[in-house]
Amino acid sequence: MDRIVETDSIKNNMKMLDIEHVTMAYANGKIKAVDDLSFSLNRGEIFGFLGANGAGKTTTIKMATGILPVKSGNIRIAGYDITQQPIEAKRNFGFVPDSPIIFDKYTGREYVDFLGDIYGVGKQDRERVTSDLLKRFSLEDAFDKRISGYSHGMKQKIAIIGALIHSPDLWILDEPMMGLDPPAAFALKELMKEHRDAGKTVFFSTHVLDVAEKICDRVAIINKGKLILCGDMEEIKKAKGDESLEDIFMSVAGETENA
Repeated sequence: MDRIVETDSIKNNMKMLDIEHVTMAYANGKIKAVDDLSFSLNRGEIFGFLGANGAGKTTTIKMATGILPVKSGNIRIAGYDITQQPIEAKRNFGFVPDSPIIFDKYTGREYVDFLGDIYGVGKQDRERVTSDLLKRFSLEDAFDKRISGYSHGMKQKIAIIGALIHSPDLWILDEPMMGLDPPAAFALKELMKEHRDAGKTVFFSTHVLDVAEKICDRVAIINKGKLILCGDMEEIKKAKGDESLEDIFMSVAGETENA
């Protein structure tokens, strides 16, 4: 399908991720993992996606990345429908899953080169990106070793490098802090900020509310698949009497549970 013609003004105003009335149900529709969910992400922001275990975060992310089908509603990445235009949509994002499942028989270099080939990244750009990220994550010595010998944290690091090899406009991460040691977690947070400051977008789910509070521009909180709060981080805090994000989360989640 033809690409949307993007003038600078159109590109700047285009939603990087647009989720419209999306529902995902199991058990013949009796259990809704995602329930009429709608929100969108702008360019140049870090967007935190918050919720308890089983709230529907990972299901939503899997639909947004094309891993699960969108059977009800619509999801667009940079203007492309993930169902109707999957290749075009996937060119615009990099994805880090909650449990990195990568080719264990590859070395780290072979894995990153494989992704670079898929996205058509040239040798010079590939070397520039990998050199910087390997240093940040202290992974230089392991880059030419087989991934089967990596720890969980090392696999998470190589998954992050692979997701950024093509400098995507949208970076999607599902619980990215899991398995990372403090220096690596710090490096990841800095990368997320730099991505945002370059006019790109970060969409990540997390249980680490203090991290979300410190780096997010906007957040969404879901409970039982429903959106219960979405907005600017500072505006939400002011509206709630400058409470911490943890207090806000517990208050909103509690209200929903008791409703």
